[in-house]
Parts: sequence; structure tokens; C-alpha cells
Amino acid sequence: MQLKPLFLALTLALAPLAHATNLSDVFHDAQAYDAQYAAARAAHQAGQEKAVQSRAGLLPNVNLGGNVRYNNIDSSLPGGDGDFDSNGLSLSATQPLFRKQNWVQYAQAKKQVKIADMQFKVAEQDLILRVAQAYFDVLQSQDNIAFIDAQKAAITEQLASAKRNFEVGTATITDTHEAQARYDLAVAQEIAELNSLNIRLRALEKLIGKPAGTLDTLVDPAQLKAGSGNIDEWAARATEGNLQAEIQRIAKIIADQEVERNRAGHYPTLDAVAGYSINNNQNFGTTQIDTRTASIGVELNLPIYQGGLTSSRVREAIANQEKARQDVEVATREASLQARQAWLNVNSGVARVRALEQAVVSTKAQLDSTKLGLEVGVRTNLDVLDAEQQVLSARRDLAGARYAYLLSGLSLKAAVGSLSPADLAEIDQYLRPPAVAK
Repeated sequence: MQLKPLFLALTLALAPLAHATNLSDVFHDAQAYDAQYAAARAAHQAGQEKAVQSRAGLLPNVNLGGNVRYNNIDSSLPGGDGDFDSNGLSLSATQPLFRKQNWVQYAQAKKQVKIADMQFKVAEQDLILRVAQAYFDVLQSQDNIAFIDAQKAAITEQLASAKRNFEVGTATITDTHEAQARYDLAVAQEIAELNSLNIRLRALEKLIGKPAGTLDTLVDPAQLKAGSGNIDEWAARATEGNLQAEIQRIAKIIADQEVERNRAGHYPTLDAVAGYSINNNQNFGTTQIDTRTASIGVELNLPIYQGGLTSSRVREAIANQEKARQDVEVATREASLQARQAWLNVNSGVARVRALEQAVVSTKAQLDSTKLGLEVGVRTNLDVLDAEQQVLSARRDLAGARYAYLLSGLSLKAAVGSLSPADLAEIDQYLRPPAVAK
């Protein structure tokens, strides 16, 4: 019975008091700290460079070179032997005029940038879901501890009553033992739940990099909304808007372009070229001269045979094209399934919350009737404890059902690709600092 203060002290030590924090606050902290999201941000920045790199294949390529040499010549020509220094400088430029592969690769790169954008949006949606899950996990543990405290208070009252009744001879020792056993069980549950709360606080801290402090708690929503539209409409929206499915569709376009790029390996290439070189102290027999050379023109290259390499790459690209097509099907079907599951969870969640709200009302009425029955002698202390247990269980299940409903709503929006931080701000409307939470 002395363990509760110890666990509470540990919890307070690990999570210092701070101003109440809502979901949006936690999300913004996670955006700045979470390593998984930071990695996605870096990957997004890296992905933006794909277009720049591919565009380089369409722009001029300019090179500057130079050399300084010591030369020793041993020649059979009369007077051909000599030792001398020479140096040279060259400047060359190449402008691709026709390189089919480079143009296709540039088009692919622009699609790769779009994929990088989509993947970063996926990372943001994933962070929203992880933050909401961790946040509601903490609230659930806090609720469970509150319910256990209420249960212990009720059991303590019944235990004292059972002891008094036993002392005056109106009850047996069995009532006392039963109440004591239930109290001990509640203490054990409280220890386990306090440990769970600390673990969940650490999980939330992992996301935001600091103790979470005091979290806003959920007040009774005025009206829970079922999923608008029917399940097939949401499934259709998911096949069109789901981010993972869209990524696979873009990847399919890239795979189509890859076939074209590899087939372009059979095409000729045409470049405009220009150069200028300076060479000093060149040896021609017994004469050393300086030269200046300037050139400009075009170069044509026609691949004839490369050992079957190009044809093999084309076949490989065609196989990958089919793989990409199947990946689109997998992602589309998975998106449809996710939307259907989330829609069902939202609508069943609304029904479950309403049923549990009624269950709380019914169990409270039952508890009142049982207490009245105890007063007139037709009910026992154990009956009252059972009724109080049902009330607390219904309240605990109702709180959990509300959290599950809100998470299902976020998952449904993620399935159709519309989940954003604004959805967390909408949930914040139902959150209040603990002092005023109902």
C-alpha cells in the first residue's frame, strides 16, 4: 500500500510539471526532434537534387586542362637528342545536340522529385499517427489509474462497512475477506498501470525529446460523427488519393521511361564540340616551337555492336516495367482495404461509444438500486462492489472507445491521403487542461 506514492514520485520526477500541452503542440515538438522524421526530411532534400543532376546531361560540358613536363629525347637522328621543358593548356567544350537517353533521364528525374515530395508527405502523416497514438496511450493510462483510484476508494468504504457489520454481528467474515481481496487486487492493478504510464511517457518523450509535462485531456465530445458517405466512396477516394498508391503510379511512369531510355542506347548521338589548346616548347627534330590550336565542329557517334548489352538492358527494363505495374495494383488494393477498415472502425466506433455511454448510465442506475437494496437488506456489500466495478469498467471502456474512434478517424484520412496537421488541431477542440476536464 506504500508503493503508490513511490510510483507517483517517480512519475513526477521523470515528467516535471509544465503548462498543459495539446496534440498540436506535441506534433510540432516531434517535427523538430523525431529522428525518423528528420531522416525523411533529409531524404526529401536529397531527392530534390535528382532533377539538377539529370539536367546537367543537357547542358554544356566545359573542361580546362594543363600540363608541365620535363622531356628527355634520345634519337637516332643527327642532333635529335635533347633535354627540354614543355607546357600546355587546353580548353574544351561539348554541347549535346541529340542524346535521347539524357532527355528521358531528365524526365525521369522530375518524376523522382515528385516521389520524394510524396514520401515526405507520407512521413508527415506517419508522424501524425505516431504522435496521436502515443498521446492517447498516455491519456488512457492516466484514465485507468483514475478509475483504479475510484475503485479503491469504493472498496475501502465497503471494507470498512464490512468490518463494522462483522463487529456488530450483522455480517460474516466472508464479506470482509472478499473486500480485502478486491482491494489487494486493485493495488496490484494500480502498480501495473503506473508502470505502463511511465513506459508510455517515455515513448512520447522519444518523439519530442523532452518530458511531456501535463497533457490536455479529452472532454466528452458533443457529437461523434460517423464516416460521411458510404464505404465504397471512401475506397474509391483511397485508390485515387492514397499517397503510397500515388508513389507507385509515378514509379510505373519512371519504369515506362526506363524502357525508352534503354532503347535509346541504339540511337546515334550528336554533339557540338569546340576546343582551344596552347603547347609551348614542342620538339620537332632540332627545333622547338609553340603552337596555338582552335577547333569547332560536331561529332556523331553511332553504336553498332556492344556485345548485346543494350538489348539485355531493354529486356531488363521491360521486366521491371511489369513489376511496377503489379506494384501499382498491390498499392491500390491495399489503399482500398485500409480505407474500408478505417471507415468500418470509425462507424463501429461511434456505435460503440454511444452504447458505452448508455452502459455508463445503466450501470450507475444499477449501482443506485443496489445501494438501496443494501439499505433494506436484500443486497450485500459484495453486490455493491460488483455494481461499482461495472460502473468503473464501463467508464474505462468508454474512454478507450473515444480514443480509438479519434485514431480511426485519423487513419481514414491517411488512407485517402488527406491527413494533415489541421486534423490534430480539430481534435484539440475536444481537449482541455486537466483542471477543467470533465
